[in-house]
Amino acid sequence: MIHEIKKNPMYGYLLLLVVAITIGFQAWRTLLNNYAVDQIGISGLQMGVIQSIREIPGFLALLVVYLLYLFKEHKFAAFNVILMGVGVLATGSFPSYEGLILTTLIMSIGFHYFETVNQSLTLQYFDKTQAPIVIGKLKSWGALTNIVVGAIIWTISKYMNLSSQFIAFGSIVVLLGLFALTKKPTNKDVPLQQKKMILKKKYWLFYVLNFLSGARRQIFVVFAVFMLVDKYHFGIEGIAILFIINNIATYFISPLVAKAINRFGERSILSIEYFSLIIIFISYAFIENKMIVAGLYITDHIFFSAAMAINTYFQKTAEPQDIAPSMAVGFTINHISAVVIPIMGGALWMLNWRIPFLAGAVIAVLSLIFAQFVRFIPNSTRKSLLTQRG
Repeated sequence: MIHEIKKNPMYGYLLLLVVAITIGFQAWRTLLNNYAVDQIGISGLQMGVIQSIREIPGFLALLVVYLLYLFKEHKFAAFNVILMGVGVLATGSFPSYEGLILTTLIMSIGFHYFETVNQSLTLQYFDKTQAPIVIGKLKSWGALTNIVVGAIIWTISKYMNLSSQFIAFGSIVVLLGLFALTKKPTNKDVPLQQKKMILKKKYWLFYVLNFLSGARRQIFVVFAVFMLVDKYHFGIEGIAILFIINNIATYFISPLVAKAINRFGERSILSIEYFSLIIIFISYAFIENKMIVAGLYITDHIFFSAAMAINTYFQKTAEPQDIAPSMAVGFTINHISAVVIPIMGGALWMLNWRIPFLAGAVIAVLSLIFAQFVRFIPNSTRKSLLTQRG
């Protein structure tokens, strides 16, 4: 199957853009907390505000549907990689709270709009058995890229200041995005997508799972890393090492998760993820041991691969022409909670740092309950669906 996937030009195109966007985002998030805390003196509440602003473009992902009137979808993906690179590049030049807000917004528009069309193009250009494999492969290559970026940051941190590192990594992303604009990976046989907002009752579970997934992700992205820096005093080298370990695990596990989805179904994979997260978030709140918390952080990250099951479940139940607009809607719903939680969590952090993680456990419980509504599709039925609708 993988040989057939690689023959599709869209696979190589998405791989190039995923590597580019991963370089920028991994560098940004690895450097951000130390840059914000050590050089600017950002508080927990201010970090919550910055992270909430970072999620605003995701909340506005619905605009992608209308922007596709102006841009071809694959070109739009490359444009947003370039924009993301510009945001990362500019971050090092504005060492202030206001500067971080501005550059974070620019970076985030590119990142979130790319992710919206990345998901859409994957589900459009690959069939229902190929899509999990492609998503797993792209995640695996993203993880490998993260490892390389983390290793580079760990190496050059002794010789380059944080501002210079932002500029260097951002420049690389811009160049890769410009190169992608020279490519044409499209296929005329792919169904035309509706260029309007799609909200359908039959997709309600997809919307709910996306909402809860966005909330869970923010607890991890914002407060788990901030806790490691602020409470346990991890330096830039320590954070980089954790990211490297995370991504070594992801590199090997993502393809296995993709195969497990095809074999056992989305409901089983999501249930395992959410049950494990309940334990992890409660442990974050009550286990105050630096090394154990670092281990929990790694385990937490590993379960991110399981989130692909939300989109592959949608692909199996959706109309082909609904994929692009529904990805935009799903991405927006995912970020409703993402805009609110960092600010609320930042304020609650100031009262007691445990509260955001206990809230994460509650979110995981709700996610586990709703995951049981995911319809299990046996392998034989999947093959029949693929023959009838693929």
